[in-house]
Amino acid sequence: MKHTKADDIDGWLVIDKPRDMGSTQVVGKTRWLLNANKNGHTGTLDPFATGVLPIAFGEATKLVPFVMNGRKEYEFVVKWGEQTATDDVEGEIIKRCAKIPNREEIMTVIPQFVGKITQIPPIYSAIKINGQEAYKLARQGKNVDIAAREVEIYDLELLDVSADTAKFRVECSKGTYVRTLGKDMAIALGTVGHLIELRRTKCGIFSLKDKILLDSLEKMEYVEERRQSLLPIETSLRDIAEIAVSAEDARKLSLGQGVSPKNYGLKASENLAAAMFEDCLIALVRIDERKISPVRVFNLFKKRNITDVDKSRS
Repeated sequence: MKHTKADDIDGWLVIDKPRDMGSTQVVGKTRWLLNANKNGHTGTLDPFATGVLPIAFGEATKLVPFVMNGRKEYEFVVKWGEQTATDDVEGEIIKRCAKIPNREEIMTVIPQFVGKITQIPPIYSAIKINGQEAYKLARQGKNVDIAAREVEIYDLELLDVSADTAKFRVECSKGTYVRTLGKDMAIALGTVGHLIELRRTKCGIFSLKDKILLDSLEKMEYVEERRQSLLPIETSLRDIAEIAVSAEDARKLSLGQGVSPKNYGLKASENLAAAMFEDCLIALVRIDERKISPVRVFNLFKKRNITDVDKSRS
């Protein structure tokens, strides 16, 4: 299929990432399938992992940091008794232990891993050390020293136990390495372990109910049909308060100017809000006693000719 010049399109595509495909590959593939000028993902999923990978297109890329900072949820399976170099199925086995924990033992250690905990991320990760990814240094046989970091586990649930594996669900903060969580739990249980399955079920506001399979997109014949799978930019702001602003204030905010909160009866707030004109996102704003200040401005109004709206409506 021959594509024409790439288009400026805006919105979200929530891909159910297939196993053994890198996140960057998914970004490139979806950019081509939708003939889009610009897109990007909201946080890397390991190649062996599957699940929710939100892809931002056009103006939605400005919201990537807000999605990345949101909570994540995963389901994962730990195989006890074997430790690998990468803490997952992709690495060679470097240690074995005969001990296989039972359900009661596992339930006993779970509370140790809920709340704020300290992790040392795996050396086979994308963390940069002196400008170079840790995994590249590890593959070169170089010494990789990664500092411990604090993350937060909001919930950790044991879902199933089999002969030598256990399945869990975890809700966690940005920066949590589930591979490390599995390894650390094994150590706490007096054994070793590694992840054999990892599936992200939520990423910020997005979940599996929003997903589309890459295969499904590829089977669509026309670009226009594929673009119908895009979710509006505002989808990622479902948990953020909205302020309906006038046409004149929308124009000012779009230029990076603050506007008065008096016309809207708003009180100061530390939380971000979405300034909307009709159905169009104008800016993410912060409100104080004197001003509604734009934090992140969007160019959608230009595409919808909102600057031409009769000011008598403002």
